[in-house]
Amino acid sequence: MKLISTKEAPQAIGPYSQAIEANGFIFTSGQIALRPDGTLQDGDIEHQTHQVMKNLFYVLEAAGAHFNDVVKTTIFLADMNDFAKVNEVYAHYFGLHKPARSTVAVKTLPKNVLVEIECIALAGANYTF
Repeated sequence: MKLISTKEAPQAIGPYSQAIEANGFIFTSGQIALRPDGTLQDGDIEHQTHQVMKNLFYVLEAAGAHFNDVVKTTIFLADMNDFAKVNEVYAHYFGLHKPARSTVAVKTLPKNVLVEIECIALAGANYTF
């Protein structure tokens, strides 16, 4: 196993890593709308989702991967009514690439954010679409 860490994304707020590379895969921890300095991105679901996607981008980049290498994502929403708005932001970052995905509504998320996203990517693949 290899620990993945970057200062371009917020540091873990608990006893976990930003990501782990193992057996050819990168497993990111769930990213919430924290900025790299640890402050919360205020705003609506779109603003928070953009911050989450930026965090995922930098964590994947630190592992040598990109969104095109992602095979699976999981989205956690505080309110399923935000599904369509999150989809719009999510699609902006993934473009033509459409990894497998699950989306679930949960009662609360860390720091009472509106969205959290985690992903699994192939290590060293650098696929293009």
